[in-house]
Parts: sequence; C-alpha cells; structure tokens
Amino acid sequence: MKVAVLLAGCGVYDGSEIYETTITLLALDRAGVAYQCIAPDIDQAHVINHLTGEVDEGETRNVLKEAARLARGEVIELGQAKAEDYDALIVPGGFGVAKNLCDFAFKGAEMSIHPPVKDFIQAVHKAGKPVGLICISPTMTGLLFGDATCTIGSNTEVAAAIEQMGGRHQPCPVDDFVVDEENRLVTTPAYMEAGSIKEAAAGIEKLVDKILSMAG
Repeated sequence: MKVAVLLAGCGVYDGSEIYETTITLLALDRAGVAYQCIAPDIDQAHVINHLTGEVDEGETRNVLKEAARLARGEVIELGQAKAEDYDALIVPGGFGVAKNLCDFAFKGAEMSIHPPVKDFIQAVHKAGKPVGLICISPTMTGLLFGDATCTIGSNTEVAAAIEQMGGRHQPCPVDDFVVDEENRLVTTPAYMEAGSIKEAAAGIEKLVDKILSMAG
C-alpha cells in the first residue's frame, strides 16, 4: 500500500500545517504504510512572518520548495504524480491549502481550486480510492465531489460556505472524524478545533486508520 500526501508549503499561516502533516506521516509510518509527499510547483499566494502574523511584503516562496522542508526533501512535483500509483490520498490542513491549493481564504464560497490539484484529487476519487481531508481542506469538498458530507468542526461560517458550494457539513468534535462512505471521503477538524497537538492528533490518527482500512 502507498498513500499520497498532498502538501501546500510549510507553515500554518501560508503553507501546510506542520503538526498536522507530521502526525499524518507518523501515523502512516507506524502502520507500516509507504507514503509519497507531493506538491505543486507554484509560488505561494504570499509569505507570512510567523512571528508577527503579518505579510512579508516583497518576499516570495515556492510551494514545492517549502514542502520539501516539511518532507525532508522527499517530495515530488504534483505533475509527476499519477493517481494509479497510490491507494489513497490525504491532504493535511494549514492556511496554505486555502491560499495555494485553492483560494478559499480570499474568495470564500466563490473560490476555485488550482486546476492540477483538482484534477489529481478527482482522479484519485474517480478511481474509487479513499481521500482524507484535514482541518480547512474539506472546504474543497463541494467543488471536488459535489453533494458529499464532510466536517471542519463547528465553525458555522465555514460550514455555510461549504454548503453554498454544494457540499454537506456535519459538525464534529476534534477527536473524531466524519465518513462519507459513498464518496469514500474521510474528514476531521484538527486545528480548526484543536487547542493542542494531542487534540489534533486524536482525530488525525483516527482518520488515517479509517483511510487505511478503506484502502485495504
């Protein structure tokens, strides 16, 4: 078994959430499952100074290169990834998902998904393989899968946007997950709700276990 892990850079405010990604990779490794990190070769929407939370004006960073920091160099460009090479896909959260993989952070329910990202995720889905979306990643549900059930926890504004885009939102506590069996979609709130690493880990580890059981 081999699982693709789609990254959006490195850092909670402008890339993939580091703890969510690490927990995901650790859970896969503990299960004895191979994984491949992948990321698009595009510029980030912007760069955030994680000390201040402010935009670093004039600085640019590349999503693939930043993802390589997180993946310890073991990452391939999204265009090289083929759905048939993997048994499942997991997308950790972080604002980079909502800024680089799609533009939900800027456009809300009027968002669009970066075409290669949409194509790859839909190819995995159309092949009948399970997809796991963590934290803010389920905002892409409606545009990817149509009338599918997902969760981002209890944020009513984000939930309303998901439903406006054609998805169905189900409230969920941080230590649990939501499964849409028909669409083979598993989602968990993670840092949309978590106040600590262990809280985020509780739901993510369950999501990984469910994804692996569906893929097996």
